[in-house]
This record gives sequence, C-alpha cells and structure tokens, in this order.
Amino acid sequence: MDTAQTLDRGLRLLTLVADTPGGLTVTEAANRLGVGRAVVYRLVTTLTEHSLVRRDSGGRLRLGLGLLHLARRAQPLLADAALPALRRLADQVHATAHLTVADGDEAVAVAVVEPSSTMFHVAYRTGSRHPLASGAAGRAILSDAAGWTVSTGELQPGAYGIAARIHHVEGLRASVGVVALAPLDTPTVGPLVVAAATTIAAALT
Repeated sequence: MDTAQTLDRGLRLLTLVADTPGGLTVTEAANRLGVGRAVVYRLVTTLTEHSLVRRDSGGRLRLGLGLLHLARRAQPLLADAALPALRRLADQVHATAHLTVADGDEAVAVAVVEPSSTMFHVAYRTGSRHPLASGAAGRAILSDAAGWTVSTGELQPGAYGIAARIHHVEGLRASVGVVALAPLDTPTVGPLVVAAATTIAAALT
C-alpha cells in the first residue's frame, strides 16, 4: 500500500509540475498535494534521478528532459493510430489533414497527410507549432464543443481550416483538422472532420 501511495503521489507531483508552466517551489507543491515538504523532497529526488523533474536556478520544480524521450516514443504510436482516418479525410475533402496535440500553450502537428488527388495543397509539416489560441486546430482543442471550429487566414494568409476536438481519450488534448487553399464547404466538411475525430478516438481507446 505504501508503494502504491508513493507512486500515486509521484505521478500527482509530475502532473502538477506539468500543469504549472512557470514551475513551483517545494513548499507550493507540498501545499497543493496536501503532504509535507519532506515527502515532496523524497519524490523530487526520485523523479530527478530519472530526469522526469528538474530544479531550475531559482529552485523551482520544472519538467525534466526525460519526458521528451517518453513523448517521442508516444507520438509515433499516436500518429500510427490516426493515419488511416487522416488519409481517408484528406482524400474525401481534397485538403491536407492533420492530427494536432496540445503541448503547454502551443499546438503541435504530430501527423499530416496530404491529399493524393490535388496538384496544389497546403504544405503543413509534422512538428509545426503555433499558439493554441490561433487557428482552427488549436481552438478546437480548447473548445468543449462537440462540433467543429473554423479559421480563415489565421496562421497563413489565404489558408482555410476546419478542426474538431478528439473527445473521450484520457489524458489526450488533441484535434483533427483539414487546411486548404480555398474556402471549404463547411456544412459538408465539418461533419467529415468530426467523424474522423471520432474514428481516431475509438482507435486510441
């Protein structure tokens, strides 16, 4: 039971640090977790040994580089699960389809599929980042709505985007979207994007 409790506290601390972009002190972490400072110190020591947490020059707790390794291992699995639905969506809509996940205050494209039937389309690179509050993909992630989000020229002049959030996947803040060089038929494309998001959610659960 003690081992399980320690693991639970360690994971809660890791989540707390991840949700606090500016970092936090040991005292702040102890107060937020409802435990003593000594407990937090022990947890930090273990997490630091595995490079999951680090202490900056001011002594504040921040995420460690070890999490980047874990994230890089997880992203290909996420992309592989999404690719069939993205390919189908790209060819249905004749536009570039993408899977985007939240990374702090930014949206990151982790999988991109270009349509096979068009000569000209938006070039959107895997790994591209932009603020969550800008563009259809980011705003869809921030939205709790079951429908879709539309954007026009927010990230690239002349580009049109439609995106829908992926719901019901624990721990995942992500969206599926399409981006095109011409206005999209929203009443037609919106439901296709939502359907792709639902399909990907099912593949991940």
